[in-house]
Amino acid sequence: MFDKSKIIRILSLIKKEFLSIFKDPQNRMLIILPPILQLFVFGSAITLEVRNIDVSVLDYANDYHSREIISRLYNSKWFKKVRYCSTKEELRKNINLKKSDIGIIIQNNLEKNINSKKQSDIFVITDGRQTNSASIILGYINQIVSDYNLELNEKFNIKNNSIDIVIRNWYNPNIEYKWFLVVSLIVMLALVLSLLLSALSIARERELGTFNQLLVSPLSNDEILIGKTIPPLVVAFISSIVITLIVAFIFKVPFCGNILIYLIASFVSLFSIIGVGLFISSLSYTQQQAILGVFAFQTPAVLLSGFVSPIEDMPLFFQYLSALNPIRYYMLIIKGIYFKNMDTLTVFLNIIPLILIGILTLSIARWSFKKQVN
Repeated sequence: MFDKSKIIRILSLIKKEFLSIFKDPQNRMLIILPPILQLFVFGSAITLEVRNIDVSVLDYANDYHSREIISRLYNSKWFKKVRYCSTKEELRKNINLKKSDIGIIIQNNLEKNINSKKQSDIFVITDGRQTNSASIILGYINQIVSDYNLELNEKFNIKNNSIDIVIRNWYNPNIEYKWFLVVSLIVMLALVLSLLLSALSIARERELGTFNQLLVSPLSNDEILIGKTIPPLVVAFISSIVITLIVAFIFKVPFCGNILIYLIASFVSLFSIIGVGLFISSLSYTQQQAILGVFAFQTPAVLLSGFVSPIEDMPLFFQYLSALNPIRYYMLIIKGIYFKNMDTLTVFLNIIPLILIGILTLSIARWSFKKQVN
């Protein structure tokens, strides 16, 4: 039988829940802004197509056919810049420093072999640190060279390919996608742990009503900040070391870098992430708000880190925005040291933005403490 009083009670409860969700301005902001922000990030910055590719070319042949192949690469919709190299060392350096996404070496007997109907090899060197991008770029080059092979075969009446592509995968010889994934997970798992621990720190005390007691205690703002920074930093740092050991010894991904530089870079990276977490926590009055803030930061940060798609393929606005993203530098440093023993200077050039991000976010958190005391 229809019970009108039960319906009224349920409707009253529903109304109460809606009011509790939307009565707090911070809740309203966290509910509305993150989905809109992530829509723009997903829709504009994330793509499974690789464009704006920089290629380094070592052209020993320097003849009509080599210039024609390079011209077709440059004039395709995928490639942005061709860097001509004079030595193998220069080509290696360009790929090592990620100035180029791929390298091409053309042998000096290309034209002679084609004219005498012999097969010629073109060496293509991929950056195995980005397995997905490397595979896609190889597909583009294969397509361009295959089209040129068809033209040559019709012209010289050859049944087999005149030009064959020989692939060399640096830093990940067998293009093991698992290598790329598990090393990236070192960053992702450390991010989740450090961000949650730091973001919930102050919000939890506010929710329990103990934060005001902390503010009126003999502790200064700086002492509070240090006390809130060190525990999540230590826990996340130890966790990242354990994960690295698992990746190296259980998943058997070879570690190529300097362990001391790796540990220093990890510590500084986690410091900057915890700065972001404390900044989120200083703006949150409940743990629910802190978790929503973590979610609002974490998803765009991962997407803008180069983990899903190359930063160079994103719209210019998102490329500039990613410069403020600590995960971008953390990901670059960890993979660089792990896979190819990134040189110390490059590591520290990428550590500088992390230090600045950490100082900025912790300064804002400290200002928030001081404001509440006043």
